[in-house]
Amino acid sequence: MGTAAIHSETFAASEFRFAIVAARYNDDIVEALLDAARAAWRKHGGTDAALQVEYVPGAFELPLAARVLALQGRVDAVVALGCVIRGDTAHFEFVAGQCAYGLQRVMLDTGVPVSFGVLTVDTRAQARERAAPDSRNKGGEALETALAMASLLRRLA
Repeated sequence: MGTAAIHSETFAASEFRFAIVAARYNDDIVEALLDAARAAWRKHGGTDAALQVEYVPGAFELPLAARVLALQGRVDAVVALGCVIRGDTAHFEFVAGQCAYGLQRVMLDTGVPVSFGVLTVDTRAQARERAAPDSRNKGGEALETALAMASLLRRLA
C-alpha cells in the first residue's frame, strides 16, 4: 500500500490493540523505525497501554514472534520491524526472503494482519534514509498499513 493511499483515510487506533515485534540487529535503525511507529500509533489516537512491544534477536526470528502474538488472540494486528543490509554473501537473500515469507504466512494462517516494516536495503545509508525522522520513515508507514488492514477486517467481519 502506498503512502498516499494510507494518508487518505482516517483510522482510530483507540479501537485496537496492536503488537510490534522489533529485531535487535541493526538496532539503531530499528529503534528509529520503532519511534516512528509509536508516533503514528499516538497520532491516530492509540494509547501506550494498547501497544505491546517485543524484541527478537534479528529479522529471521520475527515470524515466530509474530505468530505467537497473533495466536494469543489479544492483538488486532502485528507490526514487524527490522533491517537487513546486503553484504558480500548470500546471507541477505536467505534472511530477507525467509523473513518476508514467514511474516506473510503468519498473516495468511492466522487471519491477523502482519505489517512488513523490515527494511531490505543495499547500504546502511539507504537504511538511514528510510528510518529518518520524517514522513518517509517506514516504521510509521508499517503501523499505518496495519491500521488500514485491521480497520478493513473489522469492517468486513
